[in-house]
Amino acid sequence: MPATDLRYERVTQLVSARTAELLAAPTLVVNPEGRVVASSRAEWQGLPLSALEPLDGALPIPFRFGGQESRVLILPDGGEPLSPRLARGVVDLVLGQALVVDRLPGQQELKNTFIHDLLRGLVLDEETLLRQARILGMDLGPPRAVILIDASAYLLGPGQDPDRIQQRAQLVVGSVVNFFRLPNDTICAYIGEGEVAVLKASDTKNLSLWAEDGGGEAPASSSWANLAALKRAGNALLAHLQTDLGTALEMGIGRYHRGPDGLSRSYQDARAALSLGSRLSGERRAHTLDVLGVAAFVGLADEPTKLGLALHLLSPLDREPELLDTLEAFFTEDCHPLAAARRLGLHRNTLNYRLDKITSLTGLNPRTFDQAVQVRLALLIRRLHS
Repeated sequence: MPATDLRYERVTQLVSARTAELLAAPTLVVNPEGRVVASSRAEWQGLPLSALEPLDGALPIPFRFGGQESRVLILPDGGEPLSPRLARGVVDLVLGQALVVDRLPGQQELKNTFIHDLLRGLVLDEETLLRQARILGMDLGPPRAVILIDASAYLLGPGQDPDRIQQRAQLVVGSVVNFFRLPNDTICAYIGEGEVAVLKASDTKNLSLWAEDGGGEAPASSSWANLAALKRAGNALLAHLQTDLGTALEMGIGRYHRGPDGLSRSYQDARAALSLGSRLSGERRAHTLDVLGVAAFVGLADEPTKLGLALHLLSPLDREPELLDTLEAFFTEDCHPLAAARRLGLHRNTLNYRLDKITSLTGLNPRTFDQAVQVRLALLIRRLHS
């Protein structure tokens, strides 16, 4: 339905309801085709006017809106006859009010704008940020990370007008909130360009459904804390949305960052993961920086993010200095096991044991080319910044 038709319906419904209230009389609005498009009596709406005739004593008040000549019909309700001049004045007044109200941004639109500005770093003052969030009913107190949903295939298809896009965006937002079941736990908004942003509470309590015992999560102080649980939540949400909406979608998941600009930084993580992941993997799934492999180091321009990723990938080895020494020797000897074993003064079996342990702890196998390059780059970046 064109945007003008949707707006016409909203305005005529406001006119019908308000006119009926002010004049204490049944009221309906008839479009140029003679169909009732709005009525103070719900059973009349959508009927052809001919199905209701004769409407003895109905007072017609013509008005023009959206390029259409329409009529408000005010029916006598057993009282004194209405003055046409009074009825005309009331309809004009109500129509003017309806047009003003229709132009005012709603709560969700205000929330969308606020979150758009917040994620792009346009809300810099922490006090202002928290005050505006409270006004809009959003609790930014818990740690939050950004899940960025690329819903462009669903929202921006051929023939989609702005009102239709907003309607569909609300379906996506509603599906997200229903999935997490806790409206206060999930802040969600359409931020334009086919993107829906979810500000997901990312502390252990709010991710308990997706946590795994002994999952080796990063320390709570780390920006990578609870990322594994957040990824499981994101993948479950993606499956739910694709079933609910009947459309293939993609998402990027950002890390939690501290501070007033933390959500903006998390959004940049999610956007980078989504952009790189969608181009390189060719799969519609949830993308995160830590599973992009070499592409994350090559494709990211932000040095602090590269360093954070390198430290995260190597963090399981922080208490295993002999394993770090093993990697350095292995790469120095061009990944040649016998030469690396001789350099370290180890038996080849001991070297293989250490390489297996590195693979088990980090999830990266230095014997394979892509993963070896990833580990090597992480070591180099860490050394450059140490």
